[in-house]
Amino acid sequence: MTVSLKTKGLTDIDELCVQTIRFLAMDGVQKAKSGHPGMPMGMAAAAYTLWMRHLRFNPQSPKWINRDRFVLSAGHGSMLLYSLLHLTGYDLPLDELKRFRQWGSLTPGHPEYGQTPGVEVTTGPLGQGIGNAVGMAIAEKYLAQRYNKPGYDIFDYNMYVIAGDGCLQEGVSSEASSLAGHLGLDNLIVIYDDNYITIDGDTSLSFTEDRAKRYEAYGWHVQVVGGNGNDMVTFEEAVEKAKAEKDRPSLIQFRSHIGFGSPHFQDSNTAHGSPLGEDEIKLIKKNFGWDPEKTFHVPDGVRQHMAKAGEEGARLQEAYCEMFKKYASAHPELAQELKDAQDKKLGIDIDELSPKFEAGASVATRKASGAVLDALMPKLPLVLGGSADLTPSNNTKFKGAEDFQKDNRAGRYLHYGVREHAGAAIVICIGVGDLIGTDGM
Repeated sequence: MTVSLKTKGLTDIDELCVQTIRFLAMDGVQKAKSGHPGMPMGMAAAAYTLWMRHLRFNPQSPKWINRDRFVLSAGHGSMLLYSLLHLTGYDLPLDELKRFRQWGSLTPGHPEYGQTPGVEVTTGPLGQGIGNAVGMAIAEKYLAQRYNKPGYDIFDYNMYVIAGDGCLQEGVSSEASSLAGHLGLDNLIVIYDDNYITIDGDTSLSFTEDRAKRYEAYGWHVQVVGGNGNDMVTFEEAVEKAKAEKDRPSLIQFRSHIGFGSPHFQDSNTAHGSPLGEDEIKLIKKNFGWDPEKTFHVPDGVRQHMAKAGEEGARLQEAYCEMFKKYASAHPELAQELKDAQDKKLGIDIDELSPKFEAGASVATRKASGAVLDALMPKLPLVLGGSADLTPSNNTKFKGAEDFQKDNRAGRYLHYGVREHAGAAIVICIGVGDLIGTDGM
């Protein structure tokens, strides 16, 4: 299928930045002789638009507490994320992109939490990133309910996810999406890279249900952005509507073209999980007006332009810090509680509070666990947990616990339903990146 190389809604410098993202991804995969170039090429314009015009972040302070969270659920397309991190000013040098998929590099084949600045969570198994983002969304809703006061929005960030066909096919995403719809997590926006291709071939081989209607049935706000994948005007309108949506998570089904710009491999499964080859890459660059002999090239002005998003994030963080000083004066106990959490101060003596069990006594472990939860949980306001439809059996609901629901964000007990896989993915990211180790107070 022939698609115009020009992107609607982007300026010349925008277009140059998008091309740079695509070509860095292609070059990284080619140098490694392994990887997935097609997805970064197809989603470069949408990801660029999201990061530059909507995502709140500060590369100089990657753990700013009120940053937006970005999860690349389709983690095989990691060169898309690494290119964005490098160009927007995170501590990820170009040399690290050249070491893509190499032992000890900051650019592993799939993003890994704690290794690369700006990576919010490890995303390898497809679909798990959606579950992780649901956990982040639950955490934000709880934190906002506990700490936000009139005039002080301490927590008001969004979770943005890029997911692919594989993510939507995996069961864990179905479980997590169903629960997200039930809970009305309107701070969650999933961008579905609908490129019609999997490694085996066209998605028609195995994946033919109406994904939009499926998510509508989950209780999501769904928008379908069709066309040729190069209409950033319509895409950005969809993002704005998703941000404005209340009471429902959002899915933007975005029609893209895997391997965009490749004369021989666009819209083919060949572009999914294999290097394109040096000859094909040279041809692509030539068609875009680039010097085909240059690799890992970042044209003049690209870094400076893309740094503007981070600079705006730095201004937002500075204003946030000033606001928090006033908040700390008005609500000192809550502010101190947050600071203690950031500093990993527990605030209680677990040994003193924990029940004592006689050595050799016959006590079912789940009963002992329940007794410990009853003793500790009332003293740990920043701990959330739950059960996958086994509450009466496993004694996980501690005394006095309220259910976390759409109409009660103060609840700390989660009913996952019979969704064990999603429950695991969710609970991991209720904690990851939300308070501990953050900064920006």
